[in-house]
Amino acid sequence: MKKGKLVLLGLLTLALVPISCNEDFLETQPLDSISADATWADGALAQAFVFNVYASLGYGGFEEEGLASLTDEAMFTHSGRGVNVITEGSLSPSGTGNVNIIPQWNELYLAIRKANIALQELPNSTFDDQTLKDRLTGEAHFLRAYYYHQLMRYYGGAPLIDAPYGLDDDYSIARGTYAENVDFVTSDLDKAISLLEGKEVTPGRASMLSAMGLKSRVLTYAASDLRDGPTASAKSATLGGYSNLELVAYTSGDRDARWNAAKTAAKAVLDATTGYKLDLTEPASAEEATETYISIAMGGGSAVGDAAARSELLFERTHSPLFTQESNWPLGGIHQGINNGPNGYHNWAGNTPIQQLVDDYQMMDGSDFDWSNEEHAAAPYENRDPRMAATILYDGAAWKPRPDDVASIDPYDEIQTGTYADGSGGIIPGVDMRDSPIENWNGSRTGYYVRKFIDPDPSLVDNQSSAQVVPWPFIRYTEIILNYVEASIALGDEGEARNWLNKIRFRAGMPALTSSGTELLEDYINERRVELAYEEHRYHDARRWMIADQTLGRGIKVMKVTATLKAGATPRTPYQYDTSVYDYTYTVVDNNDNETRTWDDKMYFMPISRDEINRNNLLIQNPGY
Repeated sequence: MKKGKLVLLGLLTLALVPISCNEDFLETQPLDSISADATWADGALAQAFVFNVYASLGYGGFEEEGLASLTDEAMFTHSGRGVNVITEGSLSPSGTGNVNIIPQWNELYLAIRKANIALQELPNSTFDDQTLKDRLTGEAHFLRAYYYHQLMRYYGGAPLIDAPYGLDDDYSIARGTYAENVDFVTSDLDKAISLLEGKEVTPGRASMLSAMGLKSRVLTYAASDLRDGPTASAKSATLGGYSNLELVAYTSGDRDARWNAAKTAAKAVLDATTGYKLDLTEPASAEEATETYISIAMGGGSAVGDAAARSELLFERTHSPLFTQESNWPLGGIHQGINNGPNGYHNWAGNTPIQQLVDDYQMMDGSDFDWSNEEHAAAPYENRDPRMAATILYDGAAWKPRPDDVASIDPYDEIQTGTYADGSGGIIPGVDMRDSPIENWNGSRTGYYVRKFIDPDPSLVDNQSSAQVVPWPFIRYTEIILNYVEASIALGDEGEARNWLNKIRFRAGMPALTSSGTELLEDYINERRVELAYEEHRYHDARRWMIADQTLGRGIKVMKVTATLKAGATPRTPYQYDTSVYDYTYTVVDNNDNETRTWDDKMYFMPISRDEINRNNLLIQNPGY
């Protein structure tokens, strides 16, 4: 970099530079900038620059509009946000839908540019701390790999740029093949692994294990159906008719070799560290399992739960209590509660679970939940996989103390998403339903609210400035176990797959799996679904397995709860969930209030925006657009 160029350090608090009264005052550099020479001569300033590369990670998955609402996990409650552009298949190069959910092509390349600057300058930096230099270089390799992996899984193969462009450079560059992108990213990750080995592990910063975990994910994706050209072409006419299939999938090569590479990468992580409570020899109790999964969701960021669960996190986005309501409003991890919590707590019900997710949690005995089973239908939230109660708030579920203005209506602090007989021929609307007497515009349209990632600490009022600091799990240990299981099944090593799956299930309080063949694969797919719910995996998993037409394409089913009085019973006033007083009826219905979901095979990939195509005439558009 030429002398005199400036490096902006947006997150730094910079010291003021004195200005002398002489003829050179017009050449004084801006007070919010530091010269490149100064940046790379000072370890602290170089570190600050790399920290700014992390800034492009945003809040992780804690945006107000969540990726879960583009899947069969959830629906977004509010209209007019561009969510339906994606779920209804109307997205196009000129209309890519809500930009807060899907990482945008241009934003990812801005982040890659910052990483490229660091990788260009660090080898020639003049500060003396070689350990720090190696660490920053390793982090920059990891971050560049992470942003490229985002491009790959949303868009396919992207132009591979390994140096920062200058103003006079030609910005026209063709997309690399998907195979070339995989090689580029894994090379970056191998460098990160080597450079970060033995370095201090700091929450929120990349470590050796972060790089190993991301490598496992990238290689697992690379072996999947969507990324195997012959398989993808056979399953989709849209992909089969795409003349540039090499941009989004492997068109040749040994798929078993790719699965072996994925298995090896995952096993390296499993051998290098341990997760949380995965050493049980029999299923945990339901109570213990529920508390375990609450702790995992909190990631050590709450006064509630076991802080040791942080060991699950291989790469996370940390959040700080130093932010106030006003400085971080309304988005971000610290406001996960108000973004998604019940409207009877003055929250916004953002990304609410749909019935298909709820139904996929098994019974405690390992059998599937079945609405045709009278016992299941009469009490659908009893004796279920404990992960359900740790993930989803349903009618009658215990939750936090109500705000003062709601406490008289619900002094029992239970979720109310139904309608309840009042004893005189009328009904009492639940305080958390859409027709709530508290806020009748923010209620769930599905009959459920998400619990996962919302701090249950009763001292934290979600809609106030006392905000949560729960970390976002970009990569956690159990994902890597599941990657290993998937590769093992693909390669026929079913015993190894069951062994590791059952470690997860015992922690969850569920019995061991004994299945094999197609049944084992189906069990694995469901296990991954419920274990990683709301962690931004389902969107990608449904696509890479090429089952999205069976998931997103199913539409939205929701729950209607009604309570009638038993003969001779006196209604509870104020209302409280009570099976000795009320008969509860649970009815599953379709919901098209905000969107009518559909699936089109073009939705396997996001379109490259028209603006990007216009800026770079070498870019080839994705299939179907």
